[in-house]
Amino acid sequence: MGCLCFIKKDKIKGKVNRDNEVCTSDGAIDSHGHPAVRKRTGTWTTGILILVNQGLATLAFFGVGVNLVLFLTRVMGQDNAEAANNVSKWTGTVYLFSLLGAFLSDSYWGRYMTCAIFQVIFVIGLVSLSLSSHISLLKPSGCGDKELQCGSHSSSQTALFYLSIYLVALGNGGYQPNIATFGSDQFDEGDPKERLSKVAFFSYFYLALNLGSLFSNTILDYFEDKGQWTLGFWASAGSAAIALILFLCGTRRYRYFKPVGNPLPRVGQVFVAAGKKWKVKVLSEENLYEDEESSPSGRRKMLHTEGFRFLDKAAFITSKDLEQLEENKRNPWCLSTVTQVEEVKCILRLLPIWLCTIMYSVVFAQMASLFVVQGDAMATGISSFKIPPASMSSFDILGVAFFIFIYRHALDPFVAKVMKSKLTELQRMGIGLVLAIMAMVSAGLVEKFRLKYAIKDCNQCDGSSSLSIFWQVPQYVLTGASEVFMYVPQLEFFNAQTPDGLKSFGSALCMTSISLGNYVSSLLVAIVMKISTKGDIPGWIPGNLNLGHLDRFYFLLAALTTADLVVYVALAKWYKSIQFEENAEEDIKKENHEVMV
Repeated sequence: MGCLCFIKKDKIKGKVNRDNEVCTSDGAIDSHGHPAVRKRTGTWTTGILILVNQGLATLAFFGVGVNLVLFLTRVMGQDNAEAANNVSKWTGTVYLFSLLGAFLSDSYWGRYMTCAIFQVIFVIGLVSLSLSSHISLLKPSGCGDKELQCGSHSSSQTALFYLSIYLVALGNGGYQPNIATFGSDQFDEGDPKERLSKVAFFSYFYLALNLGSLFSNTILDYFEDKGQWTLGFWASAGSAAIALILFLCGTRRYRYFKPVGNPLPRVGQVFVAAGKKWKVKVLSEENLYEDEESSPSGRRKMLHTEGFRFLDKAAFITSKDLEQLEENKRNPWCLSTVTQVEEVKCILRLLPIWLCTIMYSVVFAQMASLFVVQGDAMATGISSFKIPPASMSSFDILGVAFFIFIYRHALDPFVAKVMKSKLTELQRMGIGLVLAIMAMVSAGLVEKFRLKYAIKDCNQCDGSSSLSIFWQVPQYVLTGASEVFMYVPQLEFFNAQTPDGLKSFGSALCMTSISLGNYVSSLLVAIVMKISTKGDIPGWIPGNLNLGHLDRFYFLLAALTTADLVVYVALAKWYKSIQFEENAEEDIKKENHEVMV
């Protein structure tokens, strides 16, 4: 049931099968391994299923993550700095596992199988955490709220707890980068309508992620803050199980892409071949080798670009290479294709941009750690009702939803009308950094006022303040706005700017940025505490925040992010976009059409 012919490009970009059904033009296949029929696979039918899956999985993940810092202090007996560091390390590990998931997906398993396997691990980790908490950690009964601390735990009980939460980290981390890319796979770039839907998918994907966490940050957070941790963890496990079942339900309608094999040898071949020809001078593009046959596994060919000229040597055809080509015996460790070389160049160009996103992730990491600790030291009561500090992240989620709507329906059309072009992904990411700086300044100012209204004449309320927790709303909303301008275009950017065989790797770069951001945050906290703690001075972030200067830490992050913004702007101007052969042909046709008109 293979595709027999192409329909004319000026009508519909696609292929037709023997039943005269239009197939996708991007090489996608269906669950039987046949070319994917456009009307019977993919698009929003499967896209919505993936969005719901993402929302439920996020609900499950944040059912653990959003209050983990309080679980560590109230149940595991850790102090604020130690708990914040452990949460940062755990969150960092979650996203570090995204590299493993991306590698397995791009190289061997494919995105569907990788998502399914890691979701199973995710469910196992949540069930284990629920059981261990109920059986051994929440002793005496009713402990874990703000009043009653839990007792000490044996090393085996602690080990089981950490095994459980790191299984959750492995499952969620391996799943996250692949589900985003798998969702975008459901839309064919060759079709104009589906191309627009693909861009919209990333916004809705991030919105689904935030809406999923909204339930965790309100309802589950409320019960966990009251000490009902087991209920919260079992709800998370149930949500993850439902997400897995829904994901499997779409198996027959999904669009799939075959994995292209381990990319490491392809990258290594370019460096080895270039190293062997280090004395060669490349004077013209005409002497660079490109395979005339179509790329394996449907990968598109890439055009030669300037920059990193040393790597061009890998594709330079020497007399020895020419002899081997005539005998049809090309040695890939001596002669690479232009596409191979451009894949490596693409990765090298992406890395500096990616490094600049890490500082933003340091700011984002504060929402799950120090924002919660700060809120816990403020007035959380409305009449007799106590607001769980972690539930304040609901304002971050509302900020994300609001600014996604404003951007897509107001700001983006307005900018396109005034500037005759839309904001690029890199420009939007720069705006995200500016908003992150504003969020840190806001958090620092709130902390200054919190210290001003600190309760000092109460023996049982160390670290408390009479300042209302609602003063944290601006910093949460600004963080949410910054996410819309940083993480959404970051997903679009890395997905669009990575070669065809490394799409999951592109999404993993976003996750790894968050990972390293959490590790850097943990390192910064440790360094600041080491330097600021002297004699009787407890440091900037002590157990009793009224004795510290958390505001100075927030202002330090604002200063570091400002420096990062300056470097980012320079790198964004230097960056060159990826160029595929078919895209270049389309641009030429478009230019010719404009000339004729």
